[in-house]
Amino acid sequence: MMLIPAIDIKGGRCVRLRQGKMDEETVFGEDPVVISDQWVEAGARRLHLVDLDGALSGEPVNADVIHEIVARHPDLPVQVGGGIRDEDTAEVYIEAGVRYVIIGTKAVNAPHFVSDLCAEFPGHVIVGLDVKDGKVAIDGWSKLSHHDAIDIAQHFERDGVEAIIYTDISRDGMLSGVNIESTRKLAAALRIPVIASGGIHNLDDIRELGRVASEGITGAITGRAIYEGTLDFAEGQRLADQLAQVGRG
Repeated sequence: MMLIPAIDIKGGRCVRLRQGKMDEETVFGEDPVVISDQWVEAGARRLHLVDLDGALSGEPVNADVIHEIVARHPDLPVQVGGGIRDEDTAEVYIEAGVRYVIIGTKAVNAPHFVSDLCAEFPGHVIVGLDVKDGKVAIDGWSKLSHHDAIDIAQHFERDGVEAIIYTDISRDGMLSGVNIESTRKLAAALRIPVIASGGIHNLDDIRELGRVASEGITGAITGRAIYEGTLDFAEGQRLADQLAQVGRG
């Protein structure tokens, strides 16, 4: 299981939100490119970039910063979300070197968009499901849809997406621990990988996730914990690797 540092970009800066609320931000760096260097040097095997302004506006706002990060680390897989609502936007990112585009609200509101995107860019599409009480949230987490998380994830699996990012929005940015059971339940219902997101606080959360990672949880996105220092990123990745070795043994 790989740990994936999150770099959330708002107004050109690296920030973290609490439960997705745009007015509850903490700035952790003025230059996201420098932040990306920090995590790569610490051993990151993938980066998770989110254009928060783009997610709100429905179109890329911080694309220049994202392109610079991708160009800076051409051999590192980068996954990008926020404001990807049409094929042209996805194509520009992929041609710039982004490995995976993450589709969120548009995936729920227009599921055919995901199937079309998978056909056009096979191997490059991830769907992000932001979930509360088993239901998928949309529009920057401001609304709960009627969609059951597992049902819609299985639909996207049939469409050909590469992975599902599962975020428990009640825990995101709160350092309150990962919703292990819900994450495990989703992973067990799918054949494609699940990437956990939301709530990681310290090494204990890595241990808990590591115990169920073999059920299909291939990664865990971490943000506030590594910025505030409750989790040392390099130490967390070493622990995840050790747990994987024990599991294979």
